[in-house]
Amino acid sequence: MKINNPKIMGILNVTPDSFSDGGQYDGVEKAVARAHEMVAAGADIIDIGGESTRPGADVVGQSAELERVLPVIEALFGVDADISIDSRRPEVAQAAFKAGACIWNDVTALGFDEKSPAMAAKLGCKIVLMHMRGTPETMQDNPHYKNVVGEVISYLIGRVSVAMKAGVKRENIILDPGIGFGKRLEDNLDLLQHLDDFHILGRPILLGASRKSFMGKIDGSVPSNRLGGSIASALWGASMGASILRVHDVEETVRALKVWGAIYGR
Repeated sequence: MKINNPKIMGILNVTPDSFSDGGQYDGVEKAVARAHEMVAAGADIIDIGGESTRPGADVVGQSAELERVLPVIEALFGVDADISIDSRRPEVAQAAFKAGACIWNDVTALGFDEKSPAMAAKLGCKIVLMHMRGTPETMQDNPHYKNVVGEVISYLIGRVSVAMKAGVKRENIILDPGIGFGKRLEDNLDLLQHLDDFHILGRPILLGASRKSFMGKIDGSVPSNRLGGSIASALWGASMGASILRVHDVEETVRALKVWGAIYGR
């Protein structure tokens, strides 16, 4: 087994209702302080989101989303990490880039708004295309797959095609299988077990498994007590060749990767 050396994307939800840390960083001062903590701990990317995409989450208006994320992005100008905007809306992505972001993380793979593919091409940015069945409001309403790995790969191939037809450069595309987004426990485990199959797509893979509910179904934990499962998933992702790990617990994940990497002689 060879451990990959993935980049660490620290999660910064400036929302009142995210599944794990809702309300903890929904003020500019607290959010900026948390971002600096994560960078000091080893985060390469700070992923800022102003709308919760947890199962059953309500839609947030665009103006409210902008009011949450823009002051934080602007306050982080010059920070020693890339800034990512976690949003479904092309207008939010555009405003975030003007404020200093350089990565667009879209859980709908540019499918929420018909203008999104053209906006991604216009921005010329790194874009994360994620698989999600349905919407955050409906995605856990009895999802079902015949072959989850094959279906997710097929979906991502289609979204890459849509993005590139709009003018997005292939080298700017990052792919995310969407752990926890419209998947059952067995689907999440299947995707993790076959994560290396996604390398056939020829693009970097982002794994976002941190504190996801499938862990609680295995070990009975609540979101705030899923450090063990999150680190296990991160190390597994690294061993499967993930290029980016999206995590809440930056310091602990960085330390775990250093030790496990040393054990395997990375």
